[in-house]
Amino acid sequence: MKRARDHGTQAAGAAAGDGGGEDGGMADRLKNATSPYLLQHADNPVDWWPWSPEAFAAARERDVPMMLSVGYSACHWCHVMAHESFEDPQTAALLNDNLVSIKVDREERPDVDAVYMTATQAMTGQGGWPMTVFMTPEGKPFYCGTYFPRDRFQRLVLAVAQAWHEDRNGVDDQAGRIASALAEQAGGPWPGGDADLAAVCDRAVLTLAGDYDAQRGGFGGAPKFPPSMVCEFLLRHSERPGAPGAARALEMATGTMAAMARGGMYDQLGGGFARYSVDAAWVVPHFEKMLYDNALLARAYAHLWRRTADPLARRVARDTCAWMIRELGTVEGGLASALDADSDGEEGLFYTWTPDELREVLGPDDSGYAAEVFGVTPDGTFEHGRSVLQRRADPADEERFGRISAALLTARAGRVRPGRDDKVVTAWNGLAIGALAECGLLLGEPEFVTAAQQVADLLTTIHLVDGRLARTSRAGQPGRGAGVLEDYACLADGLLALSGVTGQGRWLAFARGLLETALTRFANGSGGFYDTADDGERLLYRPADPADGPAPSGTFAAAGALLSYAALTGSSRHREAAVAALGVAGPIASRFPRAAGAGLAVAEAVLAGPAEIAVVGPSADPRTAELHRAALLVAPPGAVLALGEGEVRAGDGAAVPGDGAAVVPLLEGRLPVGGSPTVYVCREFTCRTPLTDPMELRDALSYPTVTWAGTDLGPLGPGRTANTLE
Repeated sequence: MKRARDHGTQAAGAAAGDGGGEDGGMADRLKNATSPYLLQHADNPVDWWPWSPEAFAAARERDVPMMLSVGYSACHWCHVMAHESFEDPQTAALLNDNLVSIKVDREERPDVDAVYMTATQAMTGQGGWPMTVFMTPEGKPFYCGTYFPRDRFQRLVLAVAQAWHEDRNGVDDQAGRIASALAEQAGGPWPGGDADLAAVCDRAVLTLAGDYDAQRGGFGGAPKFPPSMVCEFLLRHSERPGAPGAARALEMATGTMAAMARGGMYDQLGGGFARYSVDAAWVVPHFEKMLYDNALLARAYAHLWRRTADPLARRVARDTCAWMIRELGTVEGGLASALDADSDGEEGLFYTWTPDELREVLGPDDSGYAAEVFGVTPDGTFEHGRSVLQRRADPADEERFGRISAALLTARAGRVRPGRDDKVVTAWNGLAIGALAECGLLLGEPEFVTAAQQVADLLTTIHLVDGRLARTSRAGQPGRGAGVLEDYACLADGLLALSGVTGQGRWLAFARGLLETALTRFANGSGGFYDTADDGERLLYRPADPADGPAPSGTFAAAGALLSYAALTGSSRHREAAVAALGVAGPIASRFPRAAGAGLAVAEAVLAGPAEIAVVGPSADPRTAELHRAALLVAPPGAVLALGEGEVRAGDGAAVPGDGAAVVPLLEGRLPVGGSPTVYVCREFTCRTPLTDPMELRDALSYPTVTWAGTDLGPLGPGRTANTLE
């Protein structure tokens, strides 16, 4: 079962959550939910309630305890418990007779999940989903767990009901102590740490090196999760001139990313990464695919290619972006949350193969070749003699490999596909905007940029109302959950990247409003942030966890967006807020640097300046596009990009600011030199001599020298000219 790093939270008296709060029939209460996970349970015999004040009122009126069940639609063990218990009439009768049962989608209500996951981890020493919490009608937990087999779960429900009626004082006392302890532990902001960001980053590399699996890549043992944010930090650290351990940092990043891309966690036929590897060698994944993983990894692999010219990194970045658009794109223009681990009731069935299946599709000759290339064995590398496809080396015969891969992909398309959770989560789509926009420019794939714009249009029209974000939407309808800090921060960061790629200053304006809300509604007064707004729902305590989970923490995401905004606008207020938010990076990294990867990456951007790059020139001039892409290809860590026309001529011939200059301060006063498209490289709005030749950009940006080994995929290598830049 998956272990959780996320923390959870929430209490009684909450505002209506998924599905509405009105009392209705057993199935009726969830039928209008915006969560596919809740809709999966709408027809259960369990008398489910959504998270709502009415649910707590019903428990108080009946004087019964409550069961909170938290999961998400792509969760394998959530499906198992649903089939065993929640679809079983006898188990449902026990629940309906003795408790009020609440069903919550952790992706729609991360605050509820955070509070109660904290309680679960504190009481059991571990966490995961489905999360099962028994609590009072005041929302105070007294018994927590995760997955329970049906027989044990039935006995547990009866034991809870018996304790409630026979030892009520004991139950209330335990619940009160737990709630008080949770509030006390989470009550204050994290202490500020070492202001020497260079020292924090240097020490983190040393600590990570001690945990690095040099033989198989990654950190620690099984299970192995994709350390996307740590890899981004290591790549950035490797670029800092004179940084201790720079070579070691690059080695850890490249080793880990190659191992992930060549193993079974990466879909060798269709692209895209699974959630994690159950083994230490990246062979067998947990097959669910999440948007946030793939958005983070696509961007990291693009940065790896930019850093090393590794064609594997370029291919993975491109194919992961294409997978997101193809498999997760919604009719409304957003990106769905996840693909399920199961298909046709069996985990991994869609993705795994047997030698007989290869033979049926490919015939005897090609099937033997495919089995060798993809590591398909008679005994199997997974369950029931099935094998997960791997690609441990690139085949010499690319034409044959391509033909076989296409045939297998076509045959796989005829299988029962994994279910898709088609709700659109603001934060995860924000991550995808940044990845698609940047990869589109770096890799020369304009359709990626178009997709990023479509996602941004959806979020800024459907999710954003009067400056406040909804956490999710589905089928164009916003969900009822309020946006949390990561939603504001990740969307702002994505829009800032999109602004630099497209030259559309309106995205900067949207980001400005989101960051203002973050600073006024989420700040804790000590340089840090809470995860929920000051006018949000009251919980057992107000969650504030700055440590990364599978995606950047809201605090570190906010730090990154604030720093980028400051670099584009010259705002000292936003830069100071970014640096202050990094105060927790040191204390977290000293204990567990894998939970501080996003913050450490932002710290490296602070140490790099970050560079401010303004590209000005007519949009129709191909030299402008050439300079624009070249600037991003050689940009140092955390650099920001602005694109504009420079000056244009009014009807009377007078020079006036070009498109974007009025919105993006970095473009103000930046004019083409000698009529040619021009790049201005600045730090803290102090600029070097403007450049018109892409070949001069690397020196101007102080980017480390890279040997491109004769590849025709990388920028500005030996013997290459600006005219051959791809």
